[in-house]
Amino acid sequence: MRRRSVLTAASAAALAVPALAAAPAVASTGTAGTAGGAPDRRRLEIRGMDISSLPKDEASGAVYRRADGRRDDPVRILADAGVTHARLKVWVNPADGYNNKEHILPLARRLRRAGIGIWVDFHYSDTWTDPSHQAKPAAWTDLDVPGLTRAVYDHTADVLGALRRQGTPAGLVQIGNEINGGMLWPEGDYNHWADLAGFLKAGLTAARDTTPRVRTILHLANGGDNGLYRWWFDNAVSYGVDFDIIGLSYYPFWHGPLADAAANMADITARYGKPCVIAETAYPFTLKSEDATNDILYDPSQLTAGYPATPEGQAAWIRAVADLAAGVPGGQGLGHCYWEGVWTYRAGDGWDPADPTSGNAWENLALFDFTDRALPGLKTLGRYRA
Repeated sequence: MRRRSVLTAASAAALAVPALAAAPAVASTGTAGTAGGAPDRRRLEIRGMDISSLPKDEASGAVYRRADGRRDDPVRILADAGVTHARLKVWVNPADGYNNKEHILPLARRLRRAGIGIWVDFHYSDTWTDPSHQAKPAAWTDLDVPGLTRAVYDHTADVLGALRRQGTPAGLVQIGNEINGGMLWPEGDYNHWADLAGFLKAGLTAARDTTPRVRTILHLANGGDNGLYRWWFDNAVSYGVDFDIIGLSYYPFWHGPLADAAANMADITARYGKPCVIAETAYPFTLKSEDATNDILYDPSQLTAGYPATPEGQAAWIRAVADLAAGVPGGQGLGHCYWEGVWTYRAGDGWDPADPTSGNAWENLALFDFTDRALPGLKTLGRYRA
């Protein structure tokens, strides 16, 4: 995820495929209970948070406090709240020097000591990737397809191998981030599925070669779009791409109602015989902004009915997403991950890695408030369905 942009080329491709059969109906994602009247107490294995911004935020002066105001190590706060996994994005050669191997290794040691699992998210770029942006790293610009394939393998193996050697192996790894339209454009875009499949296989092979017990994830955005997911994963399977988990981004303000996401998750887990995880979600605790940058969520029209932009509304949304994951038939919903819950506002830690003056458009969706205190949603994330 980055400053959200709409799906472009991939949506056109998804619309071009033949009409698909309707996804199966699914039960409500609420907590009222099962058909027999018993309460649904299904536990979620993954109750995670993307904390990629943490090293840069701390270097910029960020502090984190427990709900009672006591200052503490944010990793310890997350562990005590019950967070099971921390997701860490990896760029190749970012302009600001963060979100790379050098910063992930010490953060992984902190996570290991706290008992939090490590989830690595490879972007295969020097900056943000999403459905509309999949730029190759500058150092890979002149590589041909075989060269890019080798670069994907080497980069993936380098990072994951370093994690394993220091005793902090990744438990989960994403090969690409929101790759609706492919990655490493243009060679690996959706018009070149054979080459895209080769890049994916290189990353998957590197992950398994360096970390044999790791579980691999292929991750798309637009979690309520069943047509997109069928088109994309039908192609991946037809090219022999072997993965373990389907990852979805699901934000209600971009990706439609809960019912659409529930139907999609029920369909794709049955169709491909793979479990799924909601790899990204978030919700605002306020529509106010702490800095001069316009926030992504700022208007009441962007909110989902029944979930106000309050600390309580944010926590309620996290419960709804947990119920969504728990409601996938056959126990095939592994859990969910809150995106950048520690990305509080500090000057110098903005959106653009090449511009230290850029602002933060996300701070009103963090799980720490403008006084740096943990919000109720953090405890909900870690403890609900634990």
